[in-house]
Amino acid sequence: MSEFDDLMADLKQKRDELRVKIHLASKEAQDEWQELEGKMQDFSSRAELGKTGEGLGEALGKLGNELKLGYQRIREALKNDD
Repeated sequence: MSEFDDLMADLKQKRDELRVKIHLASKEAQDEWQELEGKMQDFSSRAELGKTGEGLGEALGKLGNELKLGYQRIREALKNDD
């Protein structure tokens, strides 16, 4: 499995875990979720292109890390809401 495949699998797992809880979350967390959903779609599309194109790897890595951090922020916000 490639580095991007591993990152994609990790992001999808985090996303799925949070999707279940987000409907009970604060408005701020829901807004961030919506923003991340758009970025995840963008990341998925670019990841497919990145498998065949050069130079996209760094940009995809940054976007992937931004998604991870966003999911982490939402997870922390949900813990604080409990």
